[in-house]
Amino acid sequence: MNQHFPNPGRPVDQPAFNLPSVVFWLGAIMIGIHILRVLVLPDSWNSQILLYFAFWPVRYDPELLASGMAPGGLAADTWAFVTYGLLHGGATHIIFNLLWMAIFGSAVARRFGTWRFLVLSALCAIAGAATHLLFHFGESTPMIGASAAVSGHMAAALRFVFELGGPLGAFRRQDLGAYRMPAVSLRDSLENRQVLGFMAVWFGLNILFGIMSTPVTGGSASIAWEAHIGGFLMGLLLFPLLDPVPRRLR
Repeated sequence: MNQHFPNPGRPVDQPAFNLPSVVFWLGAIMIGIHILRVLVLPDSWNSQILLYFAFWPVRYDPELLASGMAPGGLAADTWAFVTYGLLHGGATHIIFNLLWMAIFGSAVARRFGTWRFLVLSALCAIAGAATHLLFHFGESTPMIGASAAVSGHMAAALRFVFELGGPLGAFRRQDLGAYRMPAVSLRDSLENRQVLGFMAVWFGLNILFGIMSTPVTGGSASIAWEAHIGGFLMGLLLFPLLDPVPRRLR
């Protein structure tokens, strides 16, 4: 897919009908995997998919890791840091993740292009898994869901959507050029009240989820809030490294 940004003067259509291709196809893949797991494959196959592709902290116990006896061995130990983000626990889980990806991921994809967006998503998923592992080392409960990657999308979007001329700025453009407005440094960005307000609410909700261990799908599963924070922080840090738009001077 072409990574060059579209004509910045073209008006922005309704987002629901104008998702960037990478966001549309990534969401379609997640939906397809979920339908396959839930409606097509037998339960035994679904269990195998979770064993091989979900993120299991217990896999990284030194003795088990050294033995290579976990399903899939070293290869699964590696790819699980990303593949868990393609699996979801239920309809509510995947709908919420796709909704937030459509909002924030689309903004980032319009700015970054396909490959930068995929790199950002993968690295934020890895950071989320690593943060989850830090707090849940050795546990035998799997983690699944795209929330860490989507949290990274949110963080990256915060770096430009509230800037002057940006899609949510006080003075905003009405075309695709709004997504190409230069960003300021992270330090200057944190002086923006809209950015600070969003971050305060976001971190507050995630900490609340951690304290209350709120179920994510109505079952016994809980929200992996540590992974969300890991993905979000990675998104903040990666933004200037992946951003193709020259930074705005203060």
